[in-house]
Order: sequence, then C-alpha cells, then structure tokens
Amino acid sequence: MKLTDVFKPLDEKKFDMFHIKSLLTTGMGVFTDGYLLSSISLVILDVMSTFGITKSNPSYKFWLGVLSGTVFIGAALGAIIFGILANKGRKTFYGVDVALMTISALLQAFVTSPTELAIVRFLVGIGTGADYVLSPLIMAEHSNAKDRGKLIAIGFGLMWSLGAITASLLYLGISPFVTPSTLWRIILAAGAIPAASVIYLRRKVPETTRYLLRIKGDVKHFETIVKQIAGKTVNVNEDLKDKNPLLIYFKTSGRIFAVAAILWFLYDLTGYANGLFGPTLIARSIGIYNPAIFSLIVSAVFGFPGKFTGISLIDKVGRKPLQALGSLGEGIFLVAFALLLPKEAFLPAGLLLLIYGLHDFTGSVGPGIISTAGMLGVELAPTKVRSIVQAITVASGRTGAAIASFLFPVLFISVSKEVAMMFFAILMLIAAALTWFGVPETKGKPLELASQEEEIKENITIKGE
Repeated sequence: MKLTDVFKPLDEKKFDMFHIKSLLTTGMGVFTDGYLLSSISLVILDVMSTFGITKSNPSYKFWLGVLSGTVFIGAALGAIIFGILANKGRKTFYGVDVALMTISALLQAFVTSPTELAIVRFLVGIGTGADYVLSPLIMAEHSNAKDRGKLIAIGFGLMWSLGAITASLLYLGISPFVTPSTLWRIILAAGAIPAASVIYLRRKVPETTRYLLRIKGDVKHFETIVKQIAGKTVNVNEDLKDKNPLLIYFKTSGRIFAVAAILWFLYDLTGYANGLFGPTLIARSIGIYNPAIFSLIVSAVFGFPGKFTGISLIDKVGRKPLQALGSLGEGIFLVAFALLLPKEAFLPAGLLLLIYGLHDFTGSVGPGIISTAGMLGVELAPTKVRSIVQAITVASGRTGAAIASFLFPVLFISVSKEVAMMFFAILMLIAAALTWFGVPETKGKPLELASQEEEIKENITIKGE
C-alpha cells in the first residue's frame, strides 16, 4: 500500500473546527514562549538594577548575557530530551511542556538573586524547548496538505508575535503603578497564565495517525482516529510499521536536515540578538528610551503585518521563495541600518526606526514563520525521525539564540554598534543564499512526499525483494 493513499483522508480533509481547535491548543504554547522571551527584554535592566548590577559594574555584560541566555540553553536541552521521548508517543508527553512552563514562569516572581533567576530561566527554557518540538510536530501530523503551511505559520509564527505584543501592552499598562522591582516580577510571572490555560486541552489531543501507523504499528487505533478526524473509513491490509534503522534516513536526507538546522541557527542568532536587546540597547542608540514602546511598534507595526503577509502567501508562493526573499530583505535593511547608525545624531529617530522595522517586516514574512515555526524540520523529515530532526533544528536555533545573548552585548557595547548590526546583516544574506540553493519546496505536498518517506520506503522494498 502507498502511504499517500493511507493518509489521503487526512491530507484531503477540508479545513474545519478540528483544525481550529488544534491550532489553539498548540499555538498557546508558542504564545507563552513569545511572551516569556520578549518580556525579559523589557525588564532586564530593572532586574539588574534590583540586584545592584549597574553599567559601572564589571559583571554588567556577563549578567546581561546570562539572564538573557540561560533560557535558550535550557531550550536546547529540552528539545533534545523531548525529541527523543516523542518517538514513544506524541501525545504521551503533550501537556508536560506547558506544565513546566507554568511552574517555572511563576517561580520567577520569587527569586532573590540573579543566580536564582538564571536557574529558573533555564527551567523555563526546558519547557519552551519541549514545546517547540511537540507542537509543530503534532500540528503538522494532524494538518491537511493544502493548509498545513498556514496552520503551522499561524500556530507558531503569528502566536509568538501575539505573545510579544501582550507582554509590551501589560508592561505599558502596569508600569506607572508599581515599582520597578515589583514590575519585573509581575511581568515575568504572568507568562504562567497562557501556559496553564491549555494543559487540559493538550491532554485530550488525539494521538497522531502517523505515529500510530508508522512508529507504533497500531492499525486498529490508527483506523479509529482517522474515522474520528476525517469521518472516513480506511482499511489497512498490510504492516506499514517503519522497521528501518534511523540512520537510513540520515544517510539519505542528512544534508537537507543539516540545512534546516543551520537556517534556524542563523535566524535565531540574528532574531534574538535584535529581539532581546532591541528594546534596550538598539532603542537607546536611536533615542527611544521606553523599551515597551519600541517593542510594541516593532512587533505591531512591522512584525505582525509581516507575519500576516507570509501566512497569506505560504501555501500559494511556497516555503522556499518566502524564506529566501525574507532573509534577503532582512539582510539588506540591517545593512542600511548599520550604515546610517553613525549618523543618528543628524537623522530623526523615526527614520532609523522605520529602516529597523522594515528588517523585522521582511524577516517576519519568511524566516519568521518558517524557521521559527520549525516548519522545515517537520516537513522534510520522515515520520520515524521527524521528532529527532525537529529536536536538532530547535536545539540549533536555541544555540544560536544563546550565543546571541552573550555575543551581541559584547559586539554592540565593546566593539561598535555598526559592526554588530553589519555582522548580523551578513548572516541573513548567507541564510538567503543557503535557502535558495539548499531547500526543496514542500508546498501542498503530503508529508510522505515532502519528506521523501514514500520514495525511501519504495526503494527499500524493491531492494529487499
């Protein structure tokens, strides 16, 4: 039997309430991730001030990096752990991720030292890393082929921006009424609310049919879930459990997996350098001193419309053109921003903000909804290695973000603002070229064709005969 025939009822299912419910259930984890990761950028100077760490302190840059970066180290570890566990069941561990995020987000309000906050942020990271493996994986394996791109993009690209915007709005809403020491505790701990809201829903998500058939080999349960989701009966008359060694897929598709991981690394290295320090270091360099206002403008005026544009085009234009052109545009506008920064005393802050914002808009159109959603990892990897490949790409991206949290303050403060921005511009130009020459198109294809799982299965069957 062809895998594409077996999964056809799911791939051809029309968009309905099942997809909407799945989108909400999976997307709230990324909303929380967007909130938790952007909120620290708003309050990090208040955090450091509370603990007596000022610019004159020799450890200023160290703590700036540690408090920003430990969450990403935790995320890389969480991704690897849950990527391996997901081959024991996608649903089995779904809900554990947001439970970890809920508990660790709340703990941030009770820390008494920067060391304690760094440890708690590491735990936050384990939860977000787990979620970045499980949620795109489950969303992709439940989606139909026609709408899979926009479903993943909304659930993971757009929801992240909504989380970031919510953090900025909450900051603006309560900052006039509380002390800085109280403010950052409330802002960071509030991330527990959206995470807790979907713990129950995630425990009720059905196991994915791809896992049931190709990894577990449970035909009866597979047929039941297909009937439940698609309303159609599928009769599987042969054993379709994937008995191939994992290494076969890395031998046949390892180069593509590596490209997907490198692209996420480059995007997060650039994206989080700007995301973590945009509201503080970059904003102040152009004369804007309220971090929430800067963050809100960039997210709402540039990032959010960019995500909408990308979502509307992703299943029409395709992943490859959007990723390549978005990365190219981001690189070009960062080059322009770097060249104009030395003249900031003679240029209006609005013009510099516009150019900087356009880098975020173009990045959001492409890599902001493709790389950060883990779309390439889940679409280019066959079922048996999908969670592991997704874990590798997530860990790669989070490693890039961790490096950015330590590298950017050093480049920006100790070397020069212009060198820092030009460095990240070059990274995005490299990402554009790597996408164009190294990524196959997956638009509208069933997962078994996008990942070449069907082709590999047929080739191995023929050789076995």
